[in-house]
Amino acid sequence: MSTPPHLPAALFAMNPVHVPELFPPHVMTRLRELVRIDPALVVRDFTDPTAARALAEAEVLITGWGCPHIGAEVLDAAPRLRTVLHAAGSVRSLVGEAFWERGLAVSSAVQANAVPVAEYTLAAILFAGKDAFGLRERFRAEHVYPATGEYAAIGNLGRRVGLIGASRVGRRVLELLRPFDLSVALYDPYLDDAEATALGAVPLPLDELLRTSDIVSVHAPQIPETHRMLNRERLALIPDGGVLINTSRGALVDPEALTDELVGGRISAVLDVTEPEPLHADSPLYRLPNVFLTPHIAGSLGNELARLGGTVVEELERLAAGLQPAHGVRRSALATSA
Repeated sequence: MSTPPHLPAALFAMNPVHVPELFPPHVMTRLRELVRIDPALVVRDFTDPTAARALAEAEVLITGWGCPHIGAEVLDAAPRLRTVLHAAGSVRSLVGEAFWERGLAVSSAVQANAVPVAEYTLAAILFAGKDAFGLRERFRAEHVYPATGEYAAIGNLGRRVGLIGASRVGRRVLELLRPFDLSVALYDPYLDDAEATALGAVPLPLDELLRTSDIVSVHAPQIPETHRMLNRERLALIPDGGVLINTSRGALVDPEALTDELVGGRISAVLDVTEPEPLHADSPLYRLPNVFLTPHIAGSLGNELARLGGTVVEELERLAAGLQPAHGVRRSALATSA
């Protein structure tokens, strides 16, 4: 495929295994209509001579998981660089002070990655409301249907769902929940009540949200302020029979306190993330009937990865049209984002 010479030069910087996942043929074709890029040259070490030559010409870096840190020495070797397009989520560890000081633009596909996480969460909420996880385990063990009267406490009509964090995932979950007859509460210290109401949720302090929600779903970022935010005292606020869903990070929840609550059987959990990750082989959470444990699958996997590559292509289309990136990352936002 010939590429017009006037197109900006671009360079992949990530673990090479991710390039065909993020940029399958139909996405790669679109990409190569917008930039001059060698799909076979994927940088993991900016000091490699071949990489260094390509870096000196690059105007756009297309980064992903496994990309080296873009520090001052890398920027010195890339005098023509003007934009970094990250085909993944957080850029917190990717760029440092030197990047911001030079006024370069960086965009992230975090919005695209939020889509499957929100879909997983929606499914988990609806299944939890029907006690599908617990009843499945009971059915497997007993091979009989529960008596009709035992269904009285389950169902999704009017159930209170409490969301912790109006992150991109949290906001997408709010959108997905709108068609359902659920009551949704939201806690986010960076959001005022009017903003929470506009999103379709009842704004509540964290402790009140925990006390009054049947299902609690965690969507806050992992930052110092959220470390162990769900400690032993707060987990105890969740009503008996409540369900905790965590697709954010395991560090937001006290692991010992959560294990104690789950072993005791007072609450249930749907956990896509844990601390440590994965759990030790002897963790009781693998065996508990009130725990639905998945191996960090909520984020983009398989064919969903093409959505991230597609976001990069869309950003390049905007740049070609003289527009700013739609998903640009502001330096000021890093303190409160994942």
